[in-house]
Amino acid sequence: MGDKLNWAGNYRYCSMELLEPKSLAEVKDLVVSRTSIRVLGSRHSFNGIADTGGSHLSLRKMNRVIDLDRVQRTVTVEGGIRYGDLCRYLNDHGYALHNLASLPHISVAGAVATATHGSGDLNASLASSVRAIELMKSDGEVTVLTRGIDPEFDGAVVGLGGLGVVTKLKLDLVPSFQVSQTVYDHLPFSALDHGIDEILSSAYSVSLFTDWAEPIFNQVWVKRKVGINGEDEISPDFFGALPAPEKRHMVTGQSVVNCSEQMGAPGPWYERLPHFRMEFTPSAGNELQSEYFVPRRHAIEAMRALGKLRDRIAPLLFISEIRTIASDTFWMSPCYRQDSVGFHFTWKPDWERVRQLLPLLERELEPFGARPHWAKLFTMESEMIQARYERLADFRHLLLRYDPIGKFRNTFLDHYIMHRC
Repeated sequence: MGDKLNWAGNYRYCSMELLEPKSLAEVKDLVVSRTSIRVLGSRHSFNGIADTGGSHLSLRKMNRVIDLDRVQRTVTVEGGIRYGDLCRYLNDHGYALHNLASLPHISVAGAVATATHGSGDLNASLASSVRAIELMKSDGEVTVLTRGIDPEFDGAVVGLGGLGVVTKLKLDLVPSFQVSQTVYDHLPFSALDHGIDEILSSAYSVSLFTDWAEPIFNQVWVKRKVGINGEDEISPDFFGALPAPEKRHMVTGQSVVNCSEQMGAPGPWYERLPHFRMEFTPSAGNELQSEYFVPRRHAIEAMRALGKLRDRIAPLLFISEIRTIASDTFWMSPCYRQDSVGFHFTWKPDWERVRQLLPLLERELEPFGARPHWAKLFTMESEMIQARYERLADFRHLLLRYDPIGKFRNTFLDHYIMHRC
């Protein structure tokens, strides 16, 4: 395998080889002939969830749009397609996905498998768009699970890469729409005390950014769906915060050219919902990331709890983002049956100091039942994580049925899922 690092450079994979099939038949040959294999997506994970001591299989050469069904309003894609590439195709044909993550660079299958999300009170994770999923199991058999038909569907979609190779996905679509994005400067934390629900639900997507140095949100990124309930009418202020006079990057010192268009200019949904542009380096690049989800109703309390660590957090941080995510029904999703608020941390690349801080941060969030993002950095014990997923035992049984010999499992899944505490 050539470059064995993830995109941020903080994790080195242990795999012996990288396989890049071009067809379903090739995937089957490779899966059947290997004793240990794991799918590698776009390398945007920060921990060992995608790693293996065996073979890595990349579907980047299987990245086609298979079918656009205008009657059912769905699109079927191969497992290697990235959001940035899919979205251009959909928009050209008059369609859209309901939401997108901050980065368009990530693969659809990888984002779905880890319950990756965007932002918005009414917007569930990207996995919620999945209508059907095609999996190749360890013996080479291909199976298709469909929402509303197969009872195991909700267990398989956010599958953490453990059930098999996701070779195809059928996704629900909505009509294409326009979005305008406005960045507002300096919203005090205290503004949330008087109207957090109103603030977070005031637009299609609202992201609050803070460096935790002071009790203030340095920036608020507000994405309005143009023409819907007057959302395209840009307010002269945002609950006291004023529009930025020029384009912003949420990380001080980073080039604004990397970011999606702002200043209230309307544009296609796929060019505004992500924070970053497909052609440029996302976020800070050389960084670490953590994210924790707590029930939406505990947003203020959790924020105050984290505020106790302000002096410890700020020196290690590039930026922190707070955003909301609607509930879903996927067994291993951090937003399973709970509207959630995500506390995201983009750390400076100093893992030793971050590693010492995370247990303190996790202790403050413990009363709220925080669940970490599966593909980012955390130090919570497996016992605590398992206790927060009521369907974990069902998911464990599903893994054993689909992959009884553990061909797709790895150290990460063995520790956090299969290990009985």
